[in-house]
Amino acid sequence: MRKKSGYRKTPHSSLLTTHFIALRYLLGRAHEGGRYLRGAAAGIALSLIPIMVTLIVADGMIRGITDRYLELGTGHLQVFDYMDGELGPVSLEDAVPLIAEDENVRGVWPEQHSLGVLVGNHGKAGATIRAIDPAFWEDPGSGAYLVTVAGSSRLESNRELLLGEALAESIGAEVGKTIRLMTVRLSEDGRSIPRLTPFTVRGIISSGYRELDSLWCVMTYEAGKQVLPPELSSSYLMVKIQDPYTKAEDVALSLNFTLGAGFGVYTWKELQRSQYSSYESTRQLLLFIMALIVLVAAVNVSSATSMLVIERQRDIAVLKAAGASPGDTGRIFLWGSFLTGLTGALLGIGVGLLIGSFINPIIRGLEIILGFFSRLFHGGDVKILDPGYYLETIPIVIDWSAVFLIGLFTIFSSILASWIPAHRAGKIRPIEILRKY
Repeated sequence: MRKKSGYRKTPHSSLLTTHFIALRYLLGRAHEGGRYLRGAAAGIALSLIPIMVTLIVADGMIRGITDRYLELGTGHLQVFDYMDGELGPVSLEDAVPLIAEDENVRGVWPEQHSLGVLVGNHGKAGATIRAIDPAFWEDPGSGAYLVTVAGSSRLESNRELLLGEALAESIGAEVGKTIRLMTVRLSEDGRSIPRLTPFTVRGIISSGYRELDSLWCVMTYEAGKQVLPPELSSSYLMVKIQDPYTKAEDVALSLNFTLGAGFGVYTWKELQRSQYSSYESTRQLLLFIMALIVLVAAVNVSSATSMLVIERQRDIAVLKAAGASPGDTGRIFLWGSFLTGLTGALLGIGVGLLIGSFINPIIRGLEIILGFFSRLFHGGDVKILDPGYYLETIPIVIDWSAVFLIGLFTIFSSILASWIPAHRAGKIRPIEILRKY
Protein backbone atom coordinates (compact mmCIF):
# COMPACT_ATOMS: atom_id res chain seq x y z
CA MET A 1 0.00 0.00 0.00
CA ARG A 2 1.45 3.35 -1.03
CA LYS A 3 1.97 6.04 1.53
CA LYS A 4 0.29 9.34 0.93
CA SER A 5 2.84 11.96 -0.02
CA GLY A 6 2.81 15.65 1.00
CA TYR A 7 3.87 18.05 3.75
CA ARG A 8 2.88 17.02 7.24
CA LYS A 9 2.62 19.86 9.75
CA THR A 10 4.14 19.13 13.14
CA PRO A 11 3.32 21.00 16.39
CA HIS A 12 6.88 22.35 16.44
CA SER A 13 6.70 23.78 12.94
CA SER A 14 3.25 25.23 13.64
CA LEU A 15 4.59 27.00 16.72
CA LEU A 16 7.55 28.43 14.83
CA THR A 17 5.28 29.66 12.07
CA THR A 18 2.97 31.31 14.61
CA HIS A 19 5.90 33.09 16.28
CA PHE A 20 7.37 34.20 12.97
CA ILE A 21 4.14 35.68 11.63
CA ALA A 22 3.37 37.43 14.97
CA LEU A 23 6.87 38.93 15.05
CA ARG A 24 6.53 40.02 11.42
CA TYR A 25 3.29 41.83 12.19
CA LEU A 26 4.98 43.70 15.06
CA LEU A 27 8.20 44.59 13.24
CA GLY A 28 6.88 44.72 9.68
CA ARG A 29 6.18 47.72 7.52
CA ALA A 30 3.46 50.15 8.51
CA HIS A 31 1.10 49.25 5.65
CA GLU A 32 1.27 45.60 6.73
CA GLY A 33 -0.36 46.46 10.04
CA GLY A 34 2.78 46.90 12.13
CA ARG A 35 1.81 50.48 12.93
CA TYR A 36 -1.11 49.28 15.05
CA LEU A 37 0.91 46.96 17.27
CA ARG A 38 3.83 49.37 17.56
CA GLY A 39 1.43 52.15 18.46
CA ALA A 40 -0.12 49.98 21.16
CA ALA A 41 3.36 49.08 22.48
CA ALA A 42 4.25 52.79 22.61
CA GLY A 43 1.01 53.47 24.51
CA ILE A 44 1.87 50.81 27.07
CA ALA A 45 5.39 52.18 27.44
CA LEU A 46 4.13 55.73 27.96
CA SER A 47 1.67 54.54 30.60
CA LEU A 48 4.34 52.57 32.48
CA ILE A 49 6.91 55.38 32.65
CA PRO A 50 4.97 57.53 35.18
CA ILE A 51 3.95 54.38 37.02
CA MET A 52 7.60 53.41 37.59
CA VAL A 53 8.57 56.94 38.59
CA THR A 54 5.64 57.15 41.02
CA LEU A 55 6.51 53.76 42.51
CA ILE A 56 10.15 54.76 43.07
CA VAL A 57 9.23 58.13 44.58
CA ALA A 58 6.50 56.67 46.83
CA ASP A 59 8.67 53.81 48.08
CA GLY A 60 11.62 56.15 48.53
CA MET A 61 9.59 58.66 50.54
CA ILE A 62 8.02 55.97 52.72
CA ARG A 63 11.34 54.20 53.31
CA GLY A 64 13.22 57.46 53.92
CA ILE A 65 10.69 58.72 56.48
CA THR A 66 10.45 55.30 58.12
CA ASP A 67 14.23 54.96 58.43
CA ARG A 68 14.46 58.39 60.05
CA TYR A 69 11.80 57.52 62.60
CA LEU A 70 13.53 54.21 63.33
CA GLU A 71 17.04 55.59 63.70
CA LEU A 72 16.31 58.98 65.28
CA GLY A 73 12.80 58.80 66.71
CA THR A 74 11.24 55.66 68.14
CA GLY A 75 14.22 53.34 67.71
CA HIS A 76 13.64 49.75 66.65
CA LEU A 77 12.28 48.60 70.02
CA GLN A 78 11.28 50.31 73.24
CA VAL A 79 11.34 48.66 76.67
CA PHE A 80 9.12 49.95 79.50
CA ASP A 81 9.23 48.99 83.17
CA TYR A 82 5.61 49.17 84.35
CA MET A 83 6.33 48.02 87.90
CA ASP A 84 9.45 50.09 88.60
CA GLY A 85 11.33 46.93 89.60
CA GLU A 86 8.69 45.89 92.17
CA LEU A 87 8.27 42.41 90.64
CA GLY A 88 11.97 41.61 90.74
CA PRO A 89 15.49 42.90 91.28
CA VAL A 90 15.83 44.21 87.72
CA SER A 91 15.09 47.92 87.20
CA LEU A 92 14.96 49.77 83.89
CA GLU A 93 18.60 50.86 83.99
CA ASP A 94 19.71 47.45 85.28
CA ALA A 95 18.11 45.89 82.20
CA VAL A 96 20.56 47.65 79.85
CA PRO A 97 23.38 45.05 80.12
CA LEU A 98 20.87 42.18 79.90
CA ILE A 99 19.47 43.56 76.65
CA ALA A 100 22.93 44.32 75.25
CA GLU A 101 23.90 40.63 75.62
CA ASP A 102 21.45 39.67 72.85
CA GLU A 103 23.43 39.00 69.65
CA ASN A 104 20.83 40.82 67.53
CA VAL A 105 21.00 44.02 69.60
CA ARG A 106 23.13 46.81 68.16
CA GLY A 107 22.72 49.30 70.99
CA VAL A 108 20.51 50.25 73.94
CA TRP A 109 20.11 53.68 75.58
CA PRO A 110 17.87 55.01 78.39
CA GLU A 111 15.59 57.91 77.45
CA GLN A 112 13.17 60.16 79.33
CA HIS A 113 10.47 61.88 77.32
CA SER A 114 8.42 64.91 78.36
CA LEU A 115 6.97 68.27 77.27
CA GLY A 116 8.04 71.80 78.09
CA VAL A 117 8.20 75.39 76.88
CA LEU A 118 11.38 77.04 75.56
CA VAL A 119 11.85 80.76 75.99
CA GLY A 120 14.28 82.44 73.60
CA ASN A 121 15.20 85.92 72.42
CA HIS A 122 12.35 86.14 69.90
CA GLY A 123 9.58 84.32 71.70
CA LYS A 124 8.60 81.01 73.20
CA ALA A 125 7.39 77.69 71.85
CA GLY A 126 6.32 74.28 73.04
CA ALA A 127 8.94 71.56 72.79
CA THR A 128 9.24 67.78 72.96
CA ILE A 129 11.99 67.16 75.49
CA ARG A 130 14.21 64.14 74.90
CA ALA A 131 16.66 63.33 77.67
CA ILE A 132 18.87 60.58 76.28
CA ASP A 133 22.37 59.18 76.62
CA PRO A 134 24.64 61.26 74.29
CA ALA A 135 26.10 58.00 72.95
CA PHE A 136 22.82 57.51 71.06
CA TRP A 137 23.78 60.22 68.57
CA GLU A 138 27.11 58.50 67.93
CA ASP A 139 25.41 55.32 66.71
CA PRO A 140 26.05 54.76 62.95
CA GLY A 141 22.31 54.63 62.26
CA SER A 142 21.73 57.95 64.00
CA GLY A 143 24.73 59.53 62.31
CA ALA A 144 23.49 58.47 58.88
CA TYR A 145 20.42 60.72 59.14
CA LEU A 146 21.34 63.39 61.69
CA VAL A 147 22.54 66.65 60.17
CA THR A 148 24.26 69.25 62.35
CA VAL A 149 23.05 72.57 60.97
CA ALA A 150 25.12 74.66 63.38
CA GLY A 151 27.40 74.06 66.34
CA SER A 152 28.01 70.49 67.48
CA SER A 153 25.76 67.49 68.15
CA ARG A 154 27.96 66.28 71.02
CA LEU A 155 26.65 67.36 74.44
CA GLU A 156 29.50 67.87 76.90
CA SER A 157 27.54 69.24 79.85
CA ASN A 158 24.23 68.67 81.60
CA ARG A 159 23.38 72.32 80.94
CA GLU A 160 23.61 72.11 77.18
CA LEU A 161 20.84 71.50 74.65
CA LEU A 162 20.40 70.44 71.06
CA LEU A 163 17.47 72.05 69.22
CA GLY A 164 15.60 71.05 66.10
CA GLU A 165 16.14 73.50 63.25
CA ALA A 166 12.50 74.65 63.02
CA LEU A 167 12.24 75.08 66.81
CA ALA A 168 15.44 77.13 66.94
CA GLU A 169 14.13 79.41 64.18
CA SER A 170 10.80 79.95 65.93
CA ILE A 171 12.37 81.23 69.18
CA GLY A 172 15.46 82.88 67.67
CA ALA A 173 17.91 80.51 69.37
CA GLU A 174 21.58 80.55 68.32
CA VAL A 175 24.54 78.36 69.11
CA GLY A 176 26.29 79.51 72.29
CA LYS A 177 23.31 81.58 73.48
CA THR A 178 21.36 80.91 76.66
CA ILE A 179 17.69 79.98 76.59
CA ARG A 180 15.31 78.97 79.37
CA LEU A 181 13.34 75.78 79.64
CA MET A 182 10.07 75.92 81.55
CA THR A 183 8.83 72.64 83.00
CA VAL A 184 6.17 71.82 85.55
CA ARG A 185 6.48 69.81 88.73
CA LEU A 186 3.77 68.71 91.11
CA SER A 187 3.81 69.74 94.75
CA GLU A 188 2.82 67.40 97.56
CA ASP A 189 -0.72 68.79 97.54
CA GLY A 190 -1.05 68.27 93.75
CA ARG A 191 -0.48 71.87 92.63
CA SER A 192 1.49 72.53 89.41
CA ILE A 193 4.61 74.59 90.06
CA PRO A 194 6.50 76.02 87.05
CA ARG A 195 10.26 75.75 86.95
CA LEU A 196 12.67 77.72 84.76
CA THR A 197 16.06 76.22 83.98
CA PRO A 198 18.72 77.99 81.89
CA PHE A 199 20.52 76.01 79.18
CA THR A 200 23.14 76.81 76.56
CA VAL A 201 22.43 75.90 72.96
CA ARG A 202 25.19 73.49 71.96
CA GLY A 203 23.96 72.73 68.46
CA ILE A 204 21.08 72.94 65.99
CA ILE A 205 20.20 69.64 64.32
CA SER A 206 17.94 68.30 61.60
CA SER A 207 16.84 64.85 60.46
CA GLY A 208 15.99 66.02 56.94
CA TYR A 209 12.28 65.59 57.75
CA ARG A 210 10.88 68.60 59.56
CA GLU A 211 7.78 66.89 60.94
CA LEU A 212 10.04 64.58 62.96
CA ASP A 213 12.44 67.07 64.53
CA SER A 214 10.55 70.39 64.44
CA LEU A 215 9.91 70.28 68.22
CA TRP A 216 13.05 68.50 69.39
CA CYS A 217 14.77 69.73 72.54
CA VAL A 218 17.53 67.25 73.39
CA MET A 219 19.47 67.06 76.65
CA THR A 220 21.57 64.45 78.42
CA TYR A 221 19.86 61.68 80.34
CA GLU A 222 21.37 62.94 83.62
CA ALA A 223 20.00 66.43 82.97
CA GLY A 224 16.57 64.94 82.36
CA LYS A 225 16.60 63.22 85.75
CA GLN A 226 17.41 66.57 87.36
CA VAL A 227 14.91 68.74 85.46
CA LEU A 228 12.03 66.56 84.32
CA PRO A 229 9.46 65.41 86.89
CA PRO A 230 9.06 61.61 86.73
CA GLU A 231 5.29 61.82 87.25
CA LEU A 232 4.89 63.98 84.11
CA SER A 233 7.31 62.14 81.83
CA SER A 234 7.85 58.64 80.46
CA SER A 235 11.05 56.64 80.77
CA TYR A 236 12.05 53.72 78.59
CA LEU A 237 14.99 52.01 76.91
CA MET A 238 15.50 52.62 73.21
CA VAL A 239 16.89 49.53 71.48
CA LYS A 240 18.40 49.16 68.01
CA ILE A 241 18.86 45.78 66.38
CA GLN A 242 20.60 44.44 63.28
CA ASP A 243 17.56 44.04 61.03
CA PRO A 244 14.50 45.97 62.26
CA TYR A 245 12.35 45.16 59.21
CA THR A 246 12.43 41.38 59.56
CA LYS A 247 13.65 40.56 63.10
CA ALA A 248 11.87 43.10 65.31
CA GLU A 249 9.11 40.72 66.44
CA ASP A 250 11.51 37.87 67.15
CA VAL A 251 13.87 40.05 69.20
CA ALA A 252 10.94 41.54 71.13
CA LEU A 253 9.75 38.05 72.04
CA SER A 254 13.25 37.07 73.16
CA LEU A 255 13.66 40.20 75.32
CA ASN A 256 10.27 39.65 76.93
CA PHE A 257 11.44 36.19 77.98
CA THR A 258 14.81 37.53 79.21
CA LEU A 259 13.43 40.46 81.25
CA GLY A 260 10.43 38.67 82.70
CA ALA A 261 7.20 40.05 84.15
CA GLY A 262 6.76 43.76 84.66
CA PHE A 263 8.48 44.79 81.43
CA GLY A 264 6.84 45.63 78.13
CA VAL A 265 8.75 45.37 74.85
CA TYR A 266 7.24 47.11 71.80
CA THR A 267 8.39 47.06 68.20
CA TRP A 268 8.52 50.12 65.99
CA LYS A 269 5.47 48.84 64.10
CA GLU A 270 3.45 48.83 67.32
CA LEU A 271 4.70 52.23 68.46
CA GLN A 272 3.75 53.95 65.21
CA ARG A 273 0.99 51.61 64.01
CA SER A 274 -1.39 54.28 62.68
CA GLN A 275 1.32 56.19 60.83
CA TYR A 276 2.87 53.20 59.11
CA SER A 277 -0.57 51.75 58.30
CA SER A 278 -1.35 55.06 56.60
CA TYR A 279 1.83 54.79 54.53
CA GLU A 280 1.02 51.23 53.48
CA SER A 281 -2.59 52.15 52.60
CA THR A 282 -1.33 55.02 50.45
CA ARG A 283 1.07 52.69 48.65
CA GLN A 284 -1.65 50.11 48.01
CA LEU A 285 -3.92 52.82 46.62
CA LEU A 286 -1.16 53.96 44.26
CA LEU A 287 -0.67 50.39 43.04
CA PHE A 288 -4.40 50.07 42.43
CA ILE A 289 -4.43 53.28 40.38
CA MET A 290 -1.42 51.98 38.44
CA ALA A 291 -3.33 48.78 37.64
CA LEU A 292 -6.20 50.84 36.22
CA ILE A 293 -3.78 52.77 34.02
CA VAL A 294 -2.32 49.51 32.72
CA LEU A 295 -5.81 48.20 31.95
CA VAL A 296 -6.59 51.33 29.94
CA ALA A 297 -3.36 50.82 27.97
CA ALA A 298 -4.32 47.18 27.38
CA VAL A 299 -7.50 48.33 25.63
CA ASN A 300 -5.25 49.87 22.98
CA VAL A 301 -3.79 46.41 22.34
CA SER A 302 -7.30 45.06 21.80
CA SER A 303 -8.07 47.86 19.35
CA ALA A 304 -4.76 47.34 17.54
CA THR A 305 -5.39 43.60 17.25
CA SER A 306 -8.89 44.23 15.87
CA MET A 307 -7.52 46.61 13.21
CA LEU A 308 -4.75 44.14 12.37
CA VAL A 309 -7.30 41.35 11.89
CA ILE A 310 -9.32 43.54 9.55
CA GLU A 311 -6.31 44.52 7.44
CA ARG A 312 -4.78 41.04 7.31
CA GLN A 313 -7.92 39.12 6.38
CA ARG A 314 -6.35 37.98 3.13
CA ASP A 315 -3.37 36.49 5.01
CA ILE A 316 -5.80 34.75 7.35
CA ALA A 317 -7.72 33.28 4.44
CA VAL A 318 -4.55 32.00 2.75
CA LEU A 319 -3.34 30.40 6.00
CA LYS A 320 -6.65 28.69 6.60
CA ALA A 321 -6.84 27.53 2.99
CA ALA A 322 -3.37 26.01 3.45
CA GLY A 323 -4.61 24.00 6.41
CA ALA A 324 -4.21 26.30 9.43
CA SER A 325 -6.77 25.55 12.13
CA PRO A 326 -8.85 28.26 13.87
CA GLY A 327 -6.63 27.76 16.93
CA ASP A 328 -3.44 28.32 14.91
CA THR A 329 -4.89 31.51 13.43
CA GLY A 330 -6.00 32.84 16.80
CA ARG A 331 -2.61 32.08 18.36
CA ILE A 332 -0.87 34.27 15.78
CA PHE A 333 -2.70 37.34 17.08
CA LEU A 334 -2.38 36.26 20.72
CA TRP A 335 1.38 35.96 20.22
CA GLY A 336 1.32 39.37 18.55
CA SER A 337 -0.40 40.87 21.60
CA PHE A 338 2.08 39.08 23.87
CA LEU A 339 5.03 40.56 21.96
CA THR A 340 3.32 43.96 21.98
CA GLY A 341 2.81 43.86 25.75
CA LEU A 342 6.33 42.56 26.32
CA THR A 343 7.89 45.27 24.15
CA GLY A 344 5.85 48.03 25.78
CA ALA A 345 6.57 46.71 29.27
CA LEU A 346 10.33 46.48 28.70
CA LEU A 347 10.54 49.96 27.19
CA GLY A 348 8.24 51.61 29.74
CA ILE A 349 9.78 49.93 32.78
CA GLY A 350 13.34 50.57 31.55
CA VAL A 351 12.79 54.28 30.85
CA GLY A 352 10.74 54.70 34.03
CA LEU A 353 13.46 53.14 36.19
CA LEU A 354 16.07 55.33 34.51
CA ILE A 355 14.11 58.53 35.18
CA GLY A 356 13.24 57.43 38.71
CA SER A 357 16.88 56.72 39.51
CA PHE A 358 17.74 60.35 38.69
CA ILE A 359 14.62 61.88 40.22
CA ASN A 360 16.53 64.08 42.69
CA PRO A 361 18.68 65.93 40.10
CA ILE A 362 15.61 66.16 37.85
CA ILE A 363 13.62 67.83 40.62
CA ARG A 364 16.51 70.19 41.42
CA GLY A 365 16.80 71.12 37.74
CA LEU A 366 13.07 71.80 37.47
CA GLU A 367 13.19 73.94 40.61
CA ILE A 368 16.03 76.03 39.12
CA ILE A 369 14.20 76.50 35.82
CA LEU A 370 10.84 77.29 37.42
CA GLY A 371 12.53 79.56 39.97
CA PHE A 372 14.20 81.51 37.15
CA PHE A 373 10.88 82.21 35.44
CA SER A 374 9.22 82.91 38.80
CA ARG A 375 11.80 85.60 39.63
CA LEU A 376 11.18 87.21 36.25
CA PHE A 377 7.66 87.95 37.44
CA HIS A 378 8.82 89.10 40.89
CA GLY A 379 8.17 85.74 42.51
CA GLY A 380 10.36 83.68 44.77
CA ASP A 381 12.13 80.35 44.65
CA VAL A 382 10.04 77.35 43.64
CA LYS A 383 10.01 74.18 45.72
CA ILE A 384 8.39 71.18 44.07
CA LEU A 385 8.67 69.18 47.30
CA ASP A 386 8.19 71.42 50.34
CA PRO A 387 10.84 70.34 52.91
CA GLY A 388 8.30 71.15 55.63
CA TYR A 389 6.25 68.13 54.58
CA TYR A 390 8.55 65.98 52.45
CA LEU A 391 12.11 64.73 52.58
CA GLU A 392 14.75 67.10 51.27
CA THR A 393 16.29 64.23 49.27
CA ILE A 394 14.30 61.20 48.11
CA PRO A 395 16.07 57.86 48.68
CA ILE A 396 16.14 55.67 45.57
CA VAL A 397 14.31 52.47 46.50
CA ILE A 398 13.37 49.97 43.77
CA ASP A 399 10.95 47.24 44.77
CA TRP A 400 11.89 44.62 42.19
CA SER A 401 9.04 42.31 43.15
CA ALA A 402 6.52 45.10 42.46
CA VAL A 403 8.28 45.94 39.17
CA PHE A 404 8.11 42.28 38.09
CA LEU A 405 4.41 42.01 39.02
CA ILE A 406 3.57 45.22 37.14
CA GLY A 407 5.36 43.93 34.04
CA LEU A 408 3.67 40.54 34.32
CA PHE A 409 0.26 42.17 34.81
CA THR A 410 0.83 44.38 31.76
CA ILE A 411 1.64 41.41 29.51
CA PHE A 412 -1.26 39.33 30.85
CA SER A 413 -3.69 42.24 30.39
CA SER A 414 -2.50 42.71 26.81
CA ILE A 415 -3.11 39.04 25.99
CA LEU A 416 -6.48 38.99 27.74
CA ALA A 417 -7.66 42.16 25.99
CA SER A 418 -6.82 40.77 22.54
CA TRP A 419 -8.44 37.37 23.09
CA ILE A 420 -11.81 38.35 21.56
CA PRO A 421 -10.40 39.78 18.26
CA ALA A 422 -7.98 36.83 18.04
CA HIS A 423 -10.85 34.41 18.55
CA ARG A 424 -12.83 36.15 15.81
CA ALA A 425 -9.85 35.85 13.45
CA GLY A 426 -9.93 32.08 13.92
CA LYS A 427 -13.60 31.95 12.82
CA ILE A 428 -13.09 33.82 9.54
CA ARG A 429 -14.17 31.73 6.53
CA PRO A 430 -11.45 31.70 3.86
CA ILE A 431 -13.84 31.24 0.89
CA GLU A 432 -15.69 34.48 1.60
CA ILE A 433 -12.46 36.44 1.90
CA LEU A 434 -10.77 34.96 -1.19
CA ARG A 435 -13.80 35.81 -3.34
CA LYS A 436 -13.25 39.50 -2.56
CA TYR A 437 -9.70 39.31 -3.93
